[in-house]
Amino acid sequence: MIKIALAGNPNSGKTTIFNNLTGSSQYVGNWPGVTVEKKEGTYKKDITIVDLPGAYSLSPYTLEEVVARDYLINDPPGAIINIVDATNIERNLYLTTQLMEIGIPIIIALNMYDIVNKNGDKIDVKKLENSLGVKVFATSALKGQGLKEAVNKAVDVSKKPGAPIAKIFPEKINGAIKQISALIKGHVPNKLNYWYAVKFFERDQNALSTIKLPNNIIEEIEPIIQKIETEMDDTSESLITFERYEYIEGIVKQSVVKNNNSTTSEKIDLVLTNRFLALPIFALIMWFVYFISVSSIGAMATDWANEELFGNIIGGNISKFFISANVSPVLHSLVVDGLIGGVGSVLGFVPQIMILFFLLSILEDCGYMARVAFIMDRVFRKFGLSGKSFIPMLISSGCGVPGIMASRTIESEKDRRMTIILTTFIPCGAKLPIIALIASSMFRGSSLVAPSMYFLGIGAVVLSGLILKKTKAFQGNESPFVMELPQYHAPSIKNILNHTWERGKSFIIKAGTVIFIACGFIWFLSNFNFSLELVPPTESILSTIGTIIAPIFMPLGFGEWQPAVASLTGLLAKENVVSTLSIFYGLGESASADAGLIAAISSNFNIISAVSFMSFNLLCAPCVAAIAAVKREMGTWRWTFIAVGYQTLFAYCISFLINNLGGVIFLSAPITVMTYIALFMLGGIVWLTARKDSYLDKKYRYKYTM
Repeated sequence: MIKIALAGNPNSGKTTIFNNLTGSSQYVGNWPGVTVEKKEGTYKKDITIVDLPGAYSLSPYTLEEVVARDYLINDPPGAIINIVDATNIERNLYLTTQLMEIGIPIIIALNMYDIVNKNGDKIDVKKLENSLGVKVFATSALKGQGLKEAVNKAVDVSKKPGAPIAKIFPEKINGAIKQISALIKGHVPNKLNYWYAVKFFERDQNALSTIKLPNNIIEEIEPIIQKIETEMDDTSESLITFERYEYIEGIVKQSVVKNNNSTTSEKIDLVLTNRFLALPIFALIMWFVYFISVSSIGAMATDWANEELFGNIIGGNISKFFISANVSPVLHSLVVDGLIGGVGSVLGFVPQIMILFFLLSILEDCGYMARVAFIMDRVFRKFGLSGKSFIPMLISSGCGVPGIMASRTIESEKDRRMTIILTTFIPCGAKLPIIALIASSMFRGSSLVAPSMYFLGIGAVVLSGLILKKTKAFQGNESPFVMELPQYHAPSIKNILNHTWERGKSFIIKAGTVIFIACGFIWFLSNFNFSLELVPPTESILSTIGTIIAPIFMPLGFGEWQPAVASLTGLLAKENVVSTLSIFYGLGESASADAGLIAAISSNFNIISAVSFMSFNLLCAPCVAAIAAVKREMGTWRWTFIAVGYQTLFAYCISFLINNLGGVIFLSAPITVMTYIALFMLGGIVWLTARKDSYLDKKYRYKYTM
């Protein structure tokens, strides 16, 4: 079995190439000892493609860069295909110079070459090959050009021993590296002798911590480094970095001719990333996305699925069959009211969710969502976060679990923890049925409800950032945000469909497993009492439990036992909120279950309490799968409880304010004790956001700004 690793910078097109080469033969796991996602796929029967996490350097700062480096060093593949973004060639070749030092045969895929041609730039591939001493292929991941040729060549070179090492450094530095190489020979793997010599020279502690040298050799190495530092008047690490870029600059001058005219991407960015227009344009785009997916095309598809497919075709026909077959009323109710009514009420929203994921995938694939992270960096930096924190939140619009996992790219432990806590405030696909239900029930399907909830999530992130950043646990400067913006390009239909299906598949699988079981369990608890006697829902086990917990939610405006229990079952899966309400209101065998549920919501809520209910379920603790992801990323139960506790407390406070102040303002409700408590709570939140940072004294400030 030959393993070919794909290595490259983030946004270089690596994943698109991986998907192109492996198709549906991909399998996902975790790298040994860590929880960073590992992707492998079969190209041919005996050829496996490994998609390494994106890395800017083999002198790593993020967990994903550490994983990429450790895999190449400790479990070397047969060959590396280095994916280089041809539109940002100078920056991408920095990693190339490091990959050429680890003794693994390497092929370069000069990706996005079609965009280079479109921009009017010229890259002389032959000159680039001669300068680097390795084979270079011009490729286009979107069009599938040059990929098979690159893989076939990688397989060929994997069968040949050794790999050329680029001659990057001047004689003085190279002489010192050779001296160190001779000293460490026998203490490091032969193939990695040169790489470790460079690492010793630049004092890379991450790499050196894996090697134990005798003290006498260490004592001989240090004077060699110090001598060069004295002669060249700079630190060894800076010298290595400088010489790499000098080497790259020389290659680029010989091989690349840039068109000095502004590219199409640059012209578009003058508008889309404009300091004043960027946020309004982003808001307008998100409104359009939710309008199409929730209020127009998506709404029509969902109405048909709920009323016709699950209401008449499936539920109605099965109900008629059970009646004609004299099936037990208990079994009839379980299947029609519990399973079909509950699961159907969730699956009915699949069209809206798939359309939402489809539109978001277009925005991601064309390069716009990368700009959104850049835009949000301007906003987030004022509130103690960076645009790097927005990337996990962007991913969370599909599912909170990968969003939480994406926080690994944040270097600062404090910023990473805060991002994990705040990420699930952004509505995921599982929360969309709640939004759609309230929008249909209380706001006549208004297209403003869904984007309002999306921006409520962003507002919750901003407000929480202001509050948490002034606590001792999260105090400190935010992580710097470095990100290369990819060129705009026409999205690939294949990629969009793959992304849409991958995101939507998990929703459908959850509905067919977790929610299916949960619906049966909820039906049982809502139809039997503690003596296991069949009773009306108002006398059931859940009614009793709901009556006990309902007072907790009464200040939020939904103190009836049904919505209280629905909020509780949402901890298992957020889709359960809608399916639980559907079961409680006994809509399974209704000819128009969707209309019946909407009518039930309309009669049990007013506009303010409905918004309060929706806001609480969007902002409170996420589902158990996301909580498990928080535990994996936080590493301790203590931090997991802090995260879940903060999310739930924050959601409760926001819903309390919405219900008790919104009722007075919009419904002319009388002023009560709860109104004064809400005003006091609002004052407390204002104080928490505006107070002086007591943990940042002058000494500390100096320490973090050096």
